[in-house]
Amino acid sequence: MTPAVTHPDPIALTGTATWRHYLELTKPRLSFMSVITAMVGYLAAVPYSYWDWKRTLLLVLGTGLCAGGVAALNMWMESDTDAKMKRTADRPIPAGIIAPGSAFVVGWILTLAGLVVLFKFINGYSAFLGLATVVAYLAIYTPAKRWSRWNTELGAISGALPPLIGWAAAGRSNPLLGWSLFAIMFTWQMPHFFAIAWIYRKDYAAAGMPMLSVVDPTGRKVSRWTFIWTVLLVAASALPTLLGYCSWYYFTFAMLLGLWFLHAAFHFLNPEKRETIARRLFLISISYLPLLLLALVADRMIFRL
Repeated sequence: MTPAVTHPDPIALTGTATWRHYLELTKPRLSFMSVITAMVGYLAAVPYSYWDWKRTLLLVLGTGLCAGGVAALNMWMESDTDAKMKRTADRPIPAGIIAPGSAFVVGWILTLAGLVVLFKFINGYSAFLGLATVVAYLAIYTPAKRWSRWNTELGAISGALPPLIGWAAAGRSNPLLGWSLFAIMFTWQMPHFFAIAWIYRKDYAAAGMPMLSVVDPTGRKVSRWTFIWTVLLVAASALPTLLGYCSWYYFTFAMLLGLWFLHAAFHFLNPEKRETIARRLFLISISYLPLLLLALVADRMIFRL
């Protein structure tokens, strides 16, 4: 049974909210990643003779609104745990700048607006996938962070769906390419978020969140799973070529990137290096993804396989 979400209500507001605080409520960096991956799904799948800039901008708008709205609702749901962690205590709700009720309203307005844009101006399937992303993030991942060690794996479902929104916007051609992008995004999130979970394990423990790095403070399990998922990520990155959608140029670049990532994941297994390697692994992960996706889209545009 999912634990009830509690909030510091009524909240004592300590400052005046500005547009920057409401922007922070939407987690712009995380939302931007959803927009970019949706764009990758669209650009990789669309027949280039039918590339429509208006449709592209509407896809960006719809995905961005959904992502920002879900982020705001997530902050509303987690304002009590955010208040217990140093890295999140200064977020607008726990800091007393935005009232929980305001965040709730803003979150749903943005989310519903995004779904309407996708449904009305793109197509019903992209809107359905947008809704699936919302449900997976708010109804599965967010509650799971309070009770399940498997929350990262569950959360990766919502994080891997935006490329499929873009693929659906392109007309749902090349279905295996869409699912290849889903596989890349799903597997990439594991080492990325396991590194974060290790770096901030004390924060998560203080908030009572059973992250893998909390339930196994030795780090043996989190480092082992990080390495396994990085191997699976390298395998997933090869799929576009193996399925005939990308050239061997992309494949070679993807394997070189994968070896770079694997090298860090391997050293993360060493308990003596784990503390310093975790930050390096995190930085590599945020460099790896845009480089890989840029190479994939460029390869698709150049060779049009």
